Amino acid sequence: MKVSATRSIAILAAVMVTGLASACGGSSSGGDNSTVTPQSSADQSLAALVPAAVKDDGVIKVGIDTTYAPNDFLKDDGKTAQGWDVDLFAAIAAKLGLKAEFVTAPFSTLLQAVQSGKYEIGVSSFTINPDREKQSLMVSYFNAGTQWATQKGNPSGITPDNACGKKVAVQQGTVQVDDLMARSKACTKAGKPGLKIDQYAAQDAATTAVVSRKDDAMLADSPICAYAVSKVGSELELLGDIYDAAPYGFVLPKDQTEFAKAIQGATQAAIDDGSYAAVLKKWGVDGGAITTSETNPSVG
Repeated sequence: MKVSATRSIAILAAVMVTGLASACGGSSSGGDNSTVTPQSSADQSLAALVPAAVKDDGVIKVGIDTTYAPNDFLKDDGKTAQGWDVDLFAAIAAKLGLKAEFVTAPFSTLLQAVQSGKYEIGVSSFTINPDREKQSLMVSYFNAGTQWATQKGNPSGITPDNACGKKVAVQQGTVQVDDLMARSKACTKAGKPGLKIDQYAAQDAATTAVVSRKDDAMLADSPICAYAVSKVGSELELLGDIYDAAPYGFVLPKDQTEFAKAIQGATQAAIDDGSYAAVLKKWGVDGGAITTSETNPSVG
């Protein structure tokens, strides 16, 4: 039976309450590390590389966008961060003898906030690319690609390679914005109407726009689209194949080279002892696992 747009929004809203995403941006909370059990105690040689200000209070202040389930989102209390990014970084922090305090902020503000010192690190599914590496130190920890999604049955007939004139939802500040801009330019160069790109501050708003049929499709990182479809499969379906796979990176200020070494070493230790794999498997994203963590890896 066909579901009305009003009903579609209600379905998505119910999913958001239970974990697809949260509309409560801007709140902050300490990280909930109760689900993470590091398999080894703190590595003292790595802990020695941690900046004194962080070491003294024993807490890493983490900037995170909690609208990106299953990577980063809020619990039902509307303030506590959860997701596999959260579990993984909490385990990595523990290897440095530290706790992670996760503070919610809009994704598009996080890079600048880390550079300014507002947060000591950014942990929010940042795809590593040359532009970001010019601004920051990035420690790789996962591989993800881009995926499209549309309404069930694809009523607009959109495809990734035939989207000219269609309305497409995307989160601000993501690599997918550049993707859509390039596609739109190709359309106009071919004498066709460009894409109508709707940019949203939060991924949950982009997803809602597609479910409500305000937009014809959306694109986001592959785990995000897959999770959304798994939650509202009666309303959404994946569109096309995953492409442009690239690593995610933890983001640190450009001058924090020793701290980056500590984070990279702790990430590699988590990979080597199996705690990394356990977190990814728990959240069903182990297909993006890496075997070696690097600081500012060479990317195209």
